[in-house]
Amino acid sequence: MTCAYCSFLGPRRALHAHLASAHANEVRTGHDEASGKMFFALACPRCGQTIEKRVKPRWKDPGFLEEYSREIRLVAFDLLLYHLEAHEPRPEDSG
Repeated sequence: MTCAYCSFLGPRRALHAHLASAHANEVRTGHDEASGKMFFALACPRCGQTIEKRVKPRWKDPGFLEEYSREIRLVAFDLLLYHLEAHEPRPEDSG
């Protein structure tokens, strides 16, 4: 698979690790002061669709986002890879 942000090429697992280390700044996290709800968001660089999911810790500690930022990025990039795979033509579809 090819990275959607750069020319990195590798198997899915290597690409997943590459995304989390080289493109971590693409994942935004947020915290709603009023409700205490936390979320992450990531825009697909190919189609622009935003992938946004609520982060559901057992407690409403905004420090959770920073403490678990690596894990949150891994989840976000995993969802991006599923999104990209769903929209890329498969080899058997090309003829």
